[in-house]
Amino acid sequence: MLIDIHVHTCRIRPLARALGRHFVEPATMVEMMDARGIDRAIVLPIISPEHMTHYITPEEVMETCTQYPDRLIPFCNLDPRMLTNTPTADFRPILKFYKEAGFKGFGEFTANLPFDDPLQMNVFKQVEEIGFPLTFHIAPRQGGFYGCQDDAGLPRLERVLKACPNLKVLGHSQPFWAEMSADVTEEMRNGYPKGKVKPGRVVDLMRNYPNLYGDLSAGSGLNAISRDPAFGDRFLEEFQDRLLFGTDICWPNQETPIVDYFRTLQDERRISPEAYEKIAWRNADRLLGLGIQG
Repeated sequence: MLIDIHVHTCRIRPLARALGRHFVEPATMVEMMDARGIDRAIVLPIISPEHMTHYITPEEVMETCTQYPDRLIPFCNLDPRMLTNTPTADFRPILKFYKEAGFKGFGEFTANLPFDDPLQMNVFKQVEEIGFPLTFHIAPRQGGFYGCQDDAGLPRLERVLKACPNLKVLGHSQPFWAEMSADVTEEMRNGYPKGKVKPGRVVDLMRNYPNLYGDLSAGSGLNAISRDPAFGDRFLEEFQDRLLFGTDICWPNQETPIVDYFRTLQDERRISPEAYEKIAWRNADRLLGLGIQG
């Protein structure tokens, strides 16, 4: 069993295709999953204007997942500036509707505001209340990026973790995973640092906040666990209950080296069979309440 915690797919968007790359279409997404041995995948909407030339609404995600009910699992999303653009906006009716409709989580949350901005905190507290896990994307600064802005050392993320202890958040993106090592510089934060790891803020936060989970998708997640393989294997073992396999498939013919990396981890028994199974699918099953038998 292999559950992918992070993919994006949508119907044809002529404008997006005319202007550049277009997210992979659903049928092709399922074909890519088949080719990689991925049994199920979580589909994340994109609704913040900083991100792309088009929106992928929760409603479209649900329609897509309904076409492939045994393969695709829907997350919902909203932007903190919706409704009233104030820190008192009431998103509960929307979130309750999504939960009753069968959505299993919230994200990818990408609004390019400070992580602990009152608008953001308003969303986090209400998502916590509803009981969804939340996948976020971090940006190194405001402007020119998508994602919640945080500073070196992730102090704003820590404020969220403290303020919302029952909100399970899935860390994702370069500025999150670059903080795996304590020697990360400002110039490295939005990249893929190499070399030996000196345990940094991600390790500290994972140890101190049980509501922080790790989304291992994309180059950022893979780089964090593979740049120093011995350290990466120990990290996977230590946090085996809160790490989740993912690819971040977006584009047709996209390379997904984390799939082969995970096969190597299993084939060479670099981590325990128990840790592998948890990260590969059991943690996603438990976190999202999928009820998979295995």
